[in-house]
Amino acid sequence: MTVVERSFREMTDFFQGIGAADLRHTHKTYLAHGISVYTDLKKWGCDEELCRVGMFHSIYGTEKFQAFTLPLQRREEIQALIGERAERLSYLNCAVLRTSIDPNLQNADGPFVIEDRITGESVELSRQDFDDLVRVHLCDWLEQVPRSEEWDYRRVAYRKMAEWLGGVALASFDEVYAGH
Repeated sequence: MTVVERSFREMTDFFQGIGAADLRHTHKTYLAHGISVYTDLKKWGCDEELCRVGMFHSIYGTEKFQAFTLPLQRREEIQALIGERAERLSYLNCAVLRTSIDPNLQNADGPFVIEDRITGESVELSRQDFDDLVRVHLCDWLEQVPRSEEWDYRRVAYRKMAEWLGGVALASFDEVYAGH
């Protein structure tokens, strides 16, 4: 079965199988949060590949979320489940030192370089990969900030990401932050 043929159910079953589905994450379950990011990216008009990144965006733990971290030795398993590029972007979302995103938002011509907090290495990205990483990262934050109530956490940086992407990302940022 190809990655494209894999069902949404197979992805959710994976979270159940590794015992991560019911972990708490910003006042909901880890799986519910992943599904919400997946769904929000669909609403933003993203393709299935990027929506899969949304569901697995924190599978290896992130700079801020460490309640669950799948061992990196299982990356091939995730690649087989969601696709090579989707897994790579998921990994990068987990590994990125968040402040390393910010300088890239100053230069539309690139290069786009982020810092991998796990390996300590600099990672150069194509414009599309950088934009997709920013899209997933922003969507993830906008999905959870109303529950976490961490309104001031990197607010200026997230606003710049929304402006960078424009369109639905900027509208979503404005909608989420309008109530605060």
